[in-house]
Amino acid sequence: MAQTEHLPIYKRSYDLCLYFEQIVKNFSHYHKYSLGSDLREGARRVLRLIVRANSRRDKTAVLLDLREELEELKVLLRLCHDAKAFANFNSFEHAIAGLTEIAKQNEGWLKSQQQGRGPTGAGQNRPAMPDRLAEPSVP
Repeated sequence: MAQTEHLPIYKRSYDLCLYFEQIVKNFSHYHKYSLGSDLREGARRVLRLIVRANSRRDKTAVLLDLREELEELKVLLRLCHDAKAFANFNSFEHAIAGLTEIAKQNEGWLKSQQQGRGPTGAGQNRPAMPDRLAEPSVP
């Protein structure tokens, strides 16, 4: 199985999972076991999709699933905010900023996959050396 700990998207998603664990503790009893539970589970699904994408050769389908999951999580965060589940606005702001960052990283990863590049996204399709050296130009 491929290593994931080095990926910035994995690190940020893991941190967001931990953050959700902490902030849901401050939700009211009513929100903790409904919205909070959905929020925590959604963050864990995002993390699982990142691990799954990293272990596949063709990552596009999983990254598209990840895009969808991130959008659903954004809607859920907005619902939590509107339902006043967050103790303060800073908690919501930090959560939505982290989620937006993960979504941007996913879009970059998806773009590199759709362009036929490998995991680094740079120079995977170019030959190491030109087939033929350039002829010197004659004046």
